[in-house]
Amino acid sequence: MDMARAESFRTGNAPTAARAPLRSGVHLLTLAEIQQGEFVAAWERLVAHACEPNPFFEPWFLLPALKQWGAGEGAVVKAWFVDGRLAGLMPAARSADYYGHRAPHIAGWLHANAFCGTPLIAAGYEDAFWRALLAHFDRWPHRAMFLHLPKLPADGPAFAALDRVLAAKPRAHYTAAKEHRALLSGDVTAAAYLETAMTAKKRKELRRQHNRLAEAGALTFERLEGEDGITEWTEEFLALEAAGWKGMEGSALASAPETRAFFTQALAGAAAAGRLERLALRLDGRAIAMLANLITAPGAYSFKTAFDENYARFSPGMLLQLENLSLIERPDIAWTDSCAAEGHPMIERLWRGQRRMISRNIAIGGPLRRAAFRLLMAYETRPRKSNQTSPS
Repeated sequence: MDMARAESFRTGNAPTAARAPLRSGVHLLTLAEIQQGEFVAAWERLVAHACEPNPFFEPWFLLPALKQWGAGEGAVVKAWFVDGRLAGLMPAARSADYYGHRAPHIAGWLHANAFCGTPLIAAGYEDAFWRALLAHFDRWPHRAMFLHLPKLPADGPAFAALDRVLAAKPRAHYTAAKEHRALLSGDVTAAAYLETAMTAKKRKELRRQHNRLAEAGALTFERLEGEDGITEWTEEFLALEAAGWKGMEGSALASAPETRAFFTQALAGAAAAGRLERLALRLDGRAIAMLANLITAPGAYSFKTAFDENYARFSPGMLLQLENLSLIERPDIAWTDSCAAEGHPMIERLWRGQRRMISRNIAIGGPLRRAAFRLLMAYETRPRKSNQTSPS
């Protein structure tokens, strides 16, 4: 990309005149270009035919994220076209910092509120996408020593295709990090799932907490979809989260204007796209626990949750999650990703499945660059004592 286009991506002020159809291959597009109606329509068609869902790379989520943080983090969009059709998309960023060490690389771009790094790939094109992307970075590595792909679902078709491509034409690669996130799945009713997930004693305790909470006022549960009341609901969620420990630590979404604006825009976009389910547990009409699910059939993502810590002794967050178990009964949803850190003390007591997430480093470029990468790989994969952890 020339300097004028690079600057236009950073500022979002590129000319918006329609472009000629792009030839087959991987292209870097400006922020202004990916906001054009024609491209957004192609993007939405790709979402509808993707081999696996990733809401964090859909237009309604990625566009506000790029507007808030893309310029500051050097994020760009890699779009793969096949015969004029958009068949793959992944945001990426170059960085010299690798977990506190200087190691220039290019990575799939995720921000602090995005929890899956799988590119959007048209079903049936998975292997071809990875071949094209790796060949692109081989030709244009610039200063990058390797490609870092964070948070890929290890059991998904995109990851399986990447493994096939790496095996067919071997190049050095290794797992840089891995985690297991709580997953909700199964072909049972919510009641049957709860019975197997929790002991009778714990279920009895939750019923007791529910009854005690109901004694304090009118206890109601709401489940909403669509756009009606989305602005008020979002403001209520932001206030609820900010009133707790996250607000005290300055890590709540409302603690910074960028995260507040992003969350507001993303939820409004999700609601407009039919991708949002909102849950709330209310006491005398006031929310004491709230949850936003991103519905991306055949999967879903439990995106953000908050609860009133003044009622912590009644476990309002867990009581809301009991209602959320109804996701398992939806015919269009086969699994739900908790988006929670491994070892989360609440959700892993209830959701018994696991989703394996892998971050992978892959050699790119010519022989000298790949030799340098092998040194990094040898260092990061060396045997370690049990009290040591990887830089990732």
